[in-house]
Amino acid sequence: MTLRAGVLGLGVMGRNHARVLGALDGVELVAIADPAVAPGSEPGGAKIVSDLEELLACGIEMCVVAVPTEEHLPIGLALAAAGVHALIEKPLALDCVEGRQLVDAFSRAGLVGCVGHVERFNASLRALHTRLQAGELGEAHQVATSRQGPFPARIRDVGVVKDLATHDFDLTAWVTGSRYVEVSAQVARRAGRPHEDLVAAVGRLADGTVTSHLVNWLSPFKQRQIVVTGELGSFTADTLTADLTFHANGLVRLGWDAISQFRGVSEGDVIRFAIPKPEPLAVELAAFRDAVGGGPLAGEVVTLAEGLGAVAAAEAVLEAAATGRTVTVEDHGG
Repeated sequence: MTLRAGVLGLGVMGRNHARVLGALDGVELVAIADPAVAPGSEPGGAKIVSDLEELLACGIEMCVVAVPTEEHLPIGLALAAAGVHALIEKPLALDCVEGRQLVDAFSRAGLVGCVGHVERFNASLRALHTRLQAGELGEAHQVATSRQGPFPARIRDVGVVKDLATHDFDLTAWVTGSRYVEVSAQVARRAGRPHEDLVAAVGRLADGTVTSHLVNWLSPFKQRQIVVTGELGSFTADTLTADLTFHANGLVRLGWDAISQFRGVSEGDVIRFAIPKPEPLAVELAAFRDAVGGGPLAGEVVTLAEGLGAVAAAEAVLEAAATGRTVTVEDHGG
């Protein structure tokens, strides 16, 4: 069975989605909608149309929504009403009220609805998730993430918390298997834009794990890293290189007392795992395809409910920063 797919939005992410969908087995990319692009056809043969109505007229069964966040709700509701399965780019919605409407609409329609948290499909994080679930770290104590880099000019409708930090909220909850309970945070606007461009946030998960997240659009370098520390050592995943490294707590006692006191936990073996590294977006869209048509990756998609959890954490972080208080994530629907 070949599924008829469409893409809504032909910006940076939309073009990447179109590229991958155009080469994905079991999928025919039939049309792309973007009012700013002249009608015609992409090099891959997909038809360019002006809007969602024309896209639906092409008979699509599944659609990737890669438009500004403020447009996610009306477009998502229209796709659900039309019986079209959707992958909506992150963040799911501007706020939890809109996100809940999307969750309910796709649930009522019995359709696949998922969110484009592509970091979950990075090889390093998938390997990390597998090893944590297998108990290779023992009890997790702390998750620390760093996501820094220059400002992407294409982002105008949300700040760094909802655009970037939602990646970290989602992947932290996913790799640990635990939800956020409370958060505290500080944000700043240093580049003259209306939305925040840096955040430092700390939180606590339901299982007691402590989290910290450093995210900004102000650094002249790119950093994408998550460190999970537990009773048996620390895993470090670098999603720029898709490398996963494990630093084990040492089993050999240090004989030199001065060094032992300085280092604290003794140092053990360091392992950098050799893992296959497919393109994360290709794995994400294969999972979307399988969720719609049936296949081995069907259960791998990031559900709308999980996407809503990331938005709830983001809203709690913004409230915490605005009020100077520790905020309960559940109060935002998380």
